[in-house]
Amino acid sequence: MSGTPSESPAPVHELRLVVTAADYDEALRFYRDELGLPERAAFASRDGRVTILEAGRATLELTDPNHAEFIDEVEVGRRVAGHIRVAFQVDDSTATTARLAAAGAEVVAEPTRTPWNSLNSRLEAPGALQLTLFTELDTAEAAGSPGEERA
Repeated sequence: MSGTPSESPAPVHELRLVVTAADYDEALRFYRDELGLPERAAFASRDGRVTILEAGRATLELTDPNHAEFIDEVEVGRRVAGHIRVAFQVDDSTATTARLAAAGAEVVAEPTRTPWNSLNSRLEAPGALQLTLFTELDTAEAAGSPGEERA
C-alpha cells in the first residue's frame, strides 16, 4: 500500500502510550507539572494508580533501523535510542529542554537544527523514556538553508 490515506473512516480513534514508571509520583510530576500535559483522568484503587495525560495529536512513526540510526546521528551524534523513543512537538525546544533538565531529565543532546528543518533535543526522562523535543522552524528561516530536505 502506498502513502495515500484510506477513504474509509479510521478504525483507530486514539493512540495511548502506556508507561509503567517505578517512581509513579516523579513521572507524574515531570510529565504533568513540568512538561505541561493536561490531566484527562486519574484512577486509584487498592491495586494501584493510573493517570491519563493529554498529549495533543498522536501519530505512530515507524522507522527502519538504518533511519533510526540516522535520526540519532543528527540529534545526538551517535546511536543512543532504544526500541521506543517519544517525540513531543513544543513551541520552544530550547526553553523546554532547559526546564525539563531543571526538573530532573538528563540532557542527552542540546537542541540541534536537523536536515528536516526542526530544532530537536534529546532527553532521558522519568519512566525510562528517551524523549525528543522538537520545534518546527518557520519557512522563512528554512529558505535561508539550501540543501536541507525533510526526512
